[in-house]
Amino acid sequence: MTETRATAAPLAQDGDGVSVVLVDDHHMFRAGVRASLDDRVRVVGEAASVDEAVAVVSALRPAVVLLDVHLPGGDGGGGAEVLRRCAPLLGTTRFLALSVSDAAEDVVAVIRAGARGYVTKAIDGPALVDAVVRVAGDDAVFSPRLAGFVLDAFGTAAGDVATGDDELDRLSAREREVMRLIARGYAYKEVAAELFISVKTVETHVSAVLRKLQLSSRHELTRWAAARRLL
Repeated sequence: MTETRATAAPLAQDGDGVSVVLVDDHHMFRAGVRASLDDRVRVVGEAASVDEAVAVVSALRPAVVLLDVHLPGGDGGGGAEVLRRCAPLLGTTRFLALSVSDAAEDVVAVIRAGARGYVTKAIDGPALVDAVVRVAGDDAVFSPRLAGFVLDAFGTAAGDVATGDDELDRLSAREREVMRLIARGYAYKEVAAELFISVKTVETHVSAVLRKLQLSSRHELTRWAAARRLL
């Protein structure tokens, strides 16, 4: 049964963790997400439909909205409609899609509407917290197998970035491996597991890659790699 009542709590104060609004039409799922989060994240409100989501997000202005793609209400546009109606807030509130769907059309629709990332509901609690914190810091986060949809849809838009083999030549073979995985949306611990190296070593390689390429974030790195068809 779909729940239709929205709830809200006071905004998080400094030091209370990233303020989050949960938007999903299943109460039990929202409860499960709450139970999976740690003290780096604080849920300040919930909503179960498009109209409720717009009202709660507009009132609370959280740092991050965890947004389901398929929602009842509104004009039938689901999560993408919430994003469009909350467009004036996109500069300060980031949206992270959290959905059971891994369909390309769902991923591309919410990213086009302004979401900063998309993860599936198969994600575990610690990884979800990491994703929320990264999105709050203006990073782009995707479940690894979904990143390709975004690159296919938006890669050509990054074509205005100057290309040149000399840039890639600045990277060592290991740095190139790390760069490709990070640009695809892998978390540091996933890169470490994939390459059989420590998380600290991954962090060192990422810092070196960003410095050598004169980039400032993972989001810029993804655009850089997509423009060169390196993924």
